[in-house]
Amino acid sequence: MPYSLLRPLLFRLDPETAHNLTLNGLNLLHKTGLLGVIGASPTAKPRKLMGLTFPNPLGLAAGLDKDGACIDALAALGFGFIEVGTVTPRPQPGNPQPRLFRLPAANAIINRMGFNNLGVDNLLENVRRARYRGILGINIGKNFDTPIEQAAQDYLIGLRKVYPYASYVAINISSPNTKNLRQLQQADELGNLLDQLKEEQARLAQQHGKYVPLALKIAPDLDTAQIVEIADLLLEYRIDGVIATNTTLSRNGVEGLPHGDEAGGLSGAPVRSKSTAVVKQLSLALQGKIPIIGVGGIMNALDADEKLKAGADLLQIYTGLIYRGPGLVREICREVG
Repeated sequence: MPYSLLRPLLFRLDPETAHNLTLNGLNLLHKTGLLGVIGASPTAKPRKLMGLTFPNPLGLAAGLDKDGACIDALAALGFGFIEVGTVTPRPQPGNPQPRLFRLPAANAIINRMGFNNLGVDNLLENVRRARYRGILGINIGKNFDTPIEQAAQDYLIGLRKVYPYASYVAINISSPNTKNLRQLQQADELGNLLDQLKEEQARLAQQHGKYVPLALKIAPDLDTAQIVEIADLLLEYRIDGVIATNTTLSRNGVEGLPHGDEAGGLSGAPVRSKSTAVVKQLSLALQGKIPIIGVGGIMNALDADEKLKAGADLLQIYTGLIYRGPGLVREICREVG
């Protein structure tokens, strides 16, 4: 069934129910071999970044498959890379439901999921079972009840656990749905965290005989001075990549819409310009020394091209996939890059 016909049926369901149903359906289609009918076969447009060769520049953003339970099926849609998580050291239920809201008039979503996941050990079991051998990013975060002063310990636990299985590790310090998490973007705290992560990365590289890059995921709600400050720290600590951006706390573009005043992070079309502005500022500050993964509000090939022209080296989508379906992957892979 074309996604244009399926979407109205899914949108009649509670968003979180529809999300879980879709992932289960993709797994079923993959197992039966039917997913190839809707999956993309994009022209190879390889890019070598962070010491990795990406078969095409479009990836799946973290958050869609938090537990890595749908890796093979999602990869079959034609992505050049897959990012799973955010995963925490211990399982946690996340915030109370309802916590996911569609805003169709704005092609947007608000979520306050709160890093709901079954824990890093469960995710790694799923990764080991997956047959996918492409580029897999694993996005790590802290448990909600770990004091912010001890956050680095959670990130170190996550890094040690996922290191043998990840193509790269994404450090999520920018979700608005875990209390005080964005505090880690402040210069002193960020410098301390990056210092510890780089030291552990060096130790793990020696232990495992391979170097796994680190990418920092930042918020769109930063001013120019903060972006420059973060860029300087990325360079100082030789971080391998930066993901720009997470969801926004702004409500520009959704004022007065049903669910527009719900708490949480806003994604989709309304965050596009904010995210692209951060990409552009990062590009100016980093001068090509660290690759940028651009994510936020990519709803079509023009949006994707805009991110690349602003300075992104790779792209990720999430909300666009919810609204446009697998056809968006084909469109971007065909027309961009």
